[in-house]
Amino acid sequence: MIKPGLSDRANSLKPSATLAVAQKARQMKAAGEDVLAFAAGEPDFVTPEPIRKAAKDALDAGLTHYAPTLGTPAAREAIAHKLGSENGIAGLTAKHVGIGVGGKLCLYNAMQVLIDPGDEVLLPVPCWVSYAPQARLAGGEVVEIQTTGESGFKITPDQLKAAITPKSRLLILNSPSNPCGTMYSPDELRALASVIAEAAQTIAPRLVLITDEIYEKIIYEGREHLSMGSIDAIAERTVTINGLSKAYAMTGWRVGYAACPGEFGLELIAAMDRLQGQVTSGIPTFIMPAIEVALTQCSGDVAQMVAAFASRAKLTESRLSEIPGVNFPSPEGAFYIFPDVSSHFGKTAPDGTKITSAMTFADALLTNQKVAVVPGEDFGGCGEKHIRISFACSEDQINAGMDRLAEFVGSLG
Repeated sequence: MIKPGLSDRANSLKPSATLAVAQKARQMKAAGEDVLAFAAGEPDFVTPEPIRKAAKDALDAGLTHYAPTLGTPAAREAIAHKLGSENGIAGLTAKHVGIGVGGKLCLYNAMQVLIDPGDEVLLPVPCWVSYAPQARLAGGEVVEIQTTGESGFKITPDQLKAAITPKSRLLILNSPSNPCGTMYSPDELRALASVIAEAAQTIAPRLVLITDEIYEKIIYEGREHLSMGSIDAIAERTVTINGLSKAYAMTGWRVGYAACPGEFGLELIAAMDRLQGQVTSGIPTFIMPAIEVALTQCSGDVAQMVAAFASRAKLTESRLSEIPGVNFPSPEGAFYIFPDVSSHFGKTAPDGTKITSAMTFADALLTNQKVAVVPGEDFGGCGEKHIRISFACSEDQINAGMDRLAEFVGSLG
């Protein structure tokens, strides 16, 4: 019997390594094993009470019917005001903003309405695992721009200039970075913006920047975050992607948004409206008031969570620095650290596993010490030498996990 089969699109997709490791760790935990998970990029805090109350009150008020596809006018206006007052992105109205089912869908929508087959998508690597698959699903050709730990996993203006061609359609930046935990300084971003602005006037007139700023509030040591949409020279070709998942501990709420000023922004958001209307429609209506409360009343809650993350970042860095052959730049934002473990390739774990890659290192660590981290292969570039450790967990767990990681490295022969 001939099987009907799946589309080439479906067959080309690989499962997310992040979700796969988290699932394996959950299965081991369910079986009663003492697993310490450092895989998922999810705050361990409960959503702040004012946000939860706003959703409860909205339910009690009967806000249970369909919402407009891209969100209520009030919620979209709250986001536009936030981006103007906090991020310095001028000229935004509610119509320049679209709300979707998490930042991931907003990214997907943006790529679907911007990319035609054969367009080039410039992607600094290592990077978040979904950028490249989403670009390819839209028909784009991914052009990787390589970085290293020595550079803080950041591209230079010269690298960007060399990568741009007449086919360049998108540049995707993520600062602070998942998986790297590093971030660009304002001056570094302005230098990249100058390259984009020049290229848009000469070689690549269709070039658009997508800036993923989901970790914008989770930054350490007094560093400054700059939204590239606030830079006049490229503002109206910059799509800002953000959401409430990370800073407000609202991962399960699935609130993301996209914004872009100017006439192009109106055209872009209208196209995303048409696309999303054929896919998911809007997020739940009773979440809309919670968005407004999060953005206007919860800065103190965010500050408390960020302070906890900062303490955990210092602890993780301190403990990792004591482990031989594990090299990394200091975490500057987000809640990840991305150590290079390649000095241990060629060794053998106690269970006989040959350590030949980040994947085998992570698998052996989980098997032998019941510590779950994410292998770096799916992040691209030099990620194949790295593992991602999320410190979005208690300091007790961090200490226990680092004890086990140190024991595992010491056991390699």
